[in-house]
Amino acid sequence: MGAGTVPAKFLETARKFGDRVALREKEFGIWREITWNEYARDVRWTCMSLVSLGLEKGGCISVLSENNPKWLAADIGCQSAGGITVGIYTTNAPFEVQYILYHSESRVAMVEDEEQLDKVLEVWGECPALDWVVVFDMEGLRHFKNDRVMSWDEFMERGRNTDRENPERYEEMVQSVEPDDVAIFIYTSGTTGMPKAAMLSHRNILWTSDMLVEVWGTSEKDEILSFLPLAHIAERTNSVLGPMTSGCVVSFAENIDTVPEDLREVQPTIYFAVPRFWEKFYTGVYITMKDAIWIARAAFRWAERLGRQVAEYQLGHKPVPTWLRIRHFLADKLVFKNVRRSLGMDRSRLLISGAAPVSPEILKFFHGMGLPLREVYGQTEGCGPTSTHMGDDIVIGTVGKPMPGIDVRIAEDGEILVRGPNVFQGYFKNPDLTSETIVDGWLHSGDVGEFDGQGNLKITDRKKDIIITSGGKNITPQHIENELKFSPYISDAIIIGDRRKYLTALIMLDEETIMKYAQDERIPFTTYKSLTQAPEAVKLIGKEVEEVNKKLARVEQVKKFRLLDIKLTSEDGELTATMKLKRRMINEKYKDLIESMY
Repeated sequence: MGAGTVPAKFLETARKFGDRVALREKEFGIWREITWNEYARDVRWTCMSLVSLGLEKGGCISVLSENNPKWLAADIGCQSAGGITVGIYTTNAPFEVQYILYHSESRVAMVEDEEQLDKVLEVWGECPALDWVVVFDMEGLRHFKNDRVMSWDEFMERGRNTDRENPERYEEMVQSVEPDDVAIFIYTSGTTGMPKAAMLSHRNILWTSDMLVEVWGTSEKDEILSFLPLAHIAERTNSVLGPMTSGCVVSFAENIDTVPEDLREVQPTIYFAVPRFWEKFYTGVYITMKDAIWIARAAFRWAERLGRQVAEYQLGHKPVPTWLRIRHFLADKLVFKNVRRSLGMDRSRLLISGAAPVSPEILKFFHGMGLPLREVYGQTEGCGPTSTHMGDDIVIGTVGKPMPGIDVRIAEDGEILVRGPNVFQGYFKNPDLTSETIVDGWLHSGDVGEFDGQGNLKITDRKKDIIITSGGKNITPQHIENELKFSPYISDAIIIGDRRKYLTALIMLDEETIMKYAQDERIPFTTYKSLTQAPEAVKLIGKEVEEVNKKLARVEQVKKFRLLDIKLTSEDGELTATMKLKRRMINEKYKDLIESMY
């Protein structure tokens, strides 16, 4: 059996590593280990149970759950039967869940708990293809009765019995899966409109995971922490596909709020996160140091200054002077080692930021602490990564060089075009959009960029996000927004100015740091909303905006701003699941506030 498909590759890896630990999850505060043999057994029984429920080759199941081992078993088990796995974000509203279940024609829905089950029950009548629902955690559902809803334990028992009755069937199904069969649908969390289903084949997935393992040197000795949504291609690659090739250990965060604690306990060697998390880590260090005794604050300021100097040399590919290297060595032993340990990154050898641009200042901060943070660029339609910083070849302001085997060129209008074995099969039920997106084998990314003299790719912005002022100047808002977000007091920012005389900004405060500031400065407030209206808070952010404006060309400077009195969330539809702004929705929702600045 050749490993040309996901299930075949999974079986090969499971047989290779056998009783080695594959997965860890936390139960009642204790980490439970799952071996590759146990993982393979769960995948096998999942596959057999799905087939017994009527899943056929090319059919879909949907998974609506936070990250856990059951999610992975459902994913690979479905693909073992020749099926297609669809991930749904747990933050999706019922109408969004209905759209995906209906559009994908899912036969089975796997849900985490009562909360997610309620969403499916609410829309089940509008999903004619949906026959069964499987619930991972039955807490609170002991007295719930529905002949078409079963617990995970019942589901697995069904698979075990089916496997016992026909033990050859599983291997036969795995062998019948072809490399060009569709393996997964990734519903793009697009910043406009309803999501589109990108079809990724087994060939797409395996080629990409093999290439990533080669580029990043991942092995069974590595450990990762899984916490970003598995419905997104980045985390799917991080938690399912890469480990399936390398054999590394995946630990699942208990929930999104426990990530800092879980990081400290797991101390992963590889850590992937979106820019929002790196910004939060920076802010967390900032707050901790502000509360520290004066000598600790002074030591950190000294160490950080040295770290930034070293980062400037290293990222500029210049030798670090001996005197600076010695001082930085002392700073590392006295300060940075403790900071890394407190972040849970003392063992980390590979730190990756992706899914959106990260501020250059954040990159420099982590580099200075001995944590070389790298960027990766890509898109769902390219099965994740297109380019990345490789080894020590890190150039600030770029996303590195194209991955081996991937061709990248820049179109006449500046759009980034991608070609390679990673390019997807098209959009499900949307041939017109597919033909617009893939032209002569080239994937049109929708991003605008350029190459520098060393072949590094630089992303300017999303094609549709570029602002053209009334004076005809082209402005890339992400650059300005990232500068603003480096402030520990600013959680997010959106630049306004298309067809306007000047630029303005809507700014969301970082709740933790702004409340700490208010307490330290004795500023009276009752709620987050009241704090956004406090003159002292407005003045503070005004100073932060002024500092950013000093770095910008006159036409890029922010002339006015408004503080949003609510926090933007993916649940309310203003952010994607990977914390990217949905500009059109925000522009519409806050149009009166925007107009007040012009």
